Amino acid sequence: METLFPRVSISLEDKAIDPRALFGAPEEIWLEIGFGGGEHLAHQASLHPGIGFLGCEPFVNGVAKLIAEIDERGLGNVRILNDDARFLLERLVPASLARINILYPDPWPKKRHNKRRFINDETLAFLARALKPGGELRFASDIPDYIAWTLAHIARFNRENGETFIWTAEKPADWRTPYEGWPGTRYEAKAIREGRTPVYLSFRRA
Repeated sequence: METLFPRVSISLEDKAIDPRALFGAPEEIWLEIGFGGGEHLAHQASLHPGIGFLGCEPFVNGVAKLIAEIDERGLGNVRILNDDARFLLERLVPASLARINILYPDPWPKKRHNKRRFINDETLAFLARALKPGGELRFASDIPDYIAWTLAHIARFNRENGETFIWTAEKPADWRTPYEGWPGTRYEAKAIREGRTPVYLSFRRA
């Protein structure tokens, strides 16, 4: 954390951030919001060395785990914000991301806490602005209420703003099957052990 983190940390000093400037000449930019221990982000960064990866995680323990993975794997295509992803989203230049991953976010299961869920009208507007046309929004969860919440909020967002996020599922198998190249996560393994069924949603930015 003392030596490597400062070199991969994202600064929020600029009001407008072009993520391509954080890397050499990336093919495209992917963002993972709330990367936890960083297993998925590090795996994807290893598989796709030509892509620039942004990761947001407010908890320092998760950041430290990803830093260790970056060091061990020698990854040069990862940049990290140790803070709320909203601060980055509101600064990104429009249409700068090709993919956004929101994987097993905190479900805030108590009804009085639902408003703290990451998916809401404000963040959907940020996500729509940051994704380029044809870009992909991925959302995975094992909490049925949060899955329904996400689909309902996106449907309402589309009604109010035009068809923005197009759900790409054509049959149940499409949202029950993990994404291609999915390495699994510890949280997902725990959910399956406890009898919960993960769902993998994908939306294309119109």
